[in-house]
Amino acid sequence: MPLRAGWLALPLLAACAPVSEDTSVQPTPDKVSGALFVAGKFGNTLAKVDLSTGEEVLRVDSCANPHELATSPDDKHVALACYGGTSVDIFRTDTLAKIKSIELGENARPHGIVWHPNGNLYSTAEGRQSVFVIRDPLGETETFEYSTGKRGSHMIAVSPDTQHAWTTDLGDKTVTRIDLVTRRAPLSATIGEEPEGIALTPDGETLWVSARGSDMAYALDPQSLKRIKDVPVGDFPLRIVLRPQGDYAVTSDLADGGLSVIDTATGAKVRSIAVSSRDEAEAKTQVTILFSPDGERIYVAETMANTIAEVDFETGEVLRRLPGEGGGDGIAIIE
Repeated sequence: MPLRAGWLALPLLAACAPVSEDTSVQPTPDKVSGALFVAGKFGNTLAKVDLSTGEEVLRVDSCANPHELATSPDDKHVALACYGGTSVDIFRTDTLAKIKSIELGENARPHGIVWHPNGNLYSTAEGRQSVFVIRDPLGETETFEYSTGKRGSHMIAVSPDTQHAWTTDLGDKTVTRIDLVTRRAPLSATIGEEPEGIALTPDGETLWVSARGSDMAYALDPQSLKRIKDVPVGDFPLRIVLRPQGDYAVTSDLADGGLSVIDTATGAKVRSIAVSSRDEAEAKTQVTILFSPDGERIYVAETMANTIAEVDFETGEVLRRLPGEGGGDGIAIIE
């Protein structure tokens, strides 16, 4: 595709201006409740969308160039990685009032973030080539830094037992395993061209990675980082997520405006879902994807269009497009 080479520098899109799209005349799916939180990376905002009405109900100023989001285990707070700065900021989910800003140090540029069921936060610090563990983020907070030693440590996954974390390192084309207990030297492996998306199966037995420059998804052994399955997917798979049930992995294929669905048991791509189209791909710039907690819907951030597509996973139907003003990228959900 002629514009593909430009997308290899996707982080530079933060300098571009998104185009608004009308989201006001679409039906509400049955039995949808809860809220979707949207980080507007161009507008430096955090917004809350009521899923029952499909309307934005709150929007507040945030830090510079906010990216990934994570909700607390009790759904009362949402943490925001301030990619244009040095902090992880925490907001209440009911009012979007900011209650805390946790500094990670000079040039941190936090991006990927996980709020683990154990209550701790885990974040990459791309500018420091490291991962942070933030213990007791709502109380007497302590931070612990673990070096990856790799350029562009961007996205993160954490094991259920919190003994290990894994990053995708865009600059060095690697995936890195971090030992969070013994602090042994990190283990890295080259995985495709520009690995970016990462997700760990609920049982912690398989690590899935999408490499945007290779149009591939890879199933890895989490400990050795050896490749188990190589799965061709759509064009420019920027993200990969696992259905909460663990039965499918899904990639967000920016350059063709679609999703690739992989059966995790067989390691085979079983279908594609068209969220938009190849002709619309540049205008929409499809980035982050997120499953609803019940695994029935996928939310797809269309950053340059200021929309979040809500997709029925079983049928592949786009149910509606929700507001994603300010260049919505990072998304999180509570129900």
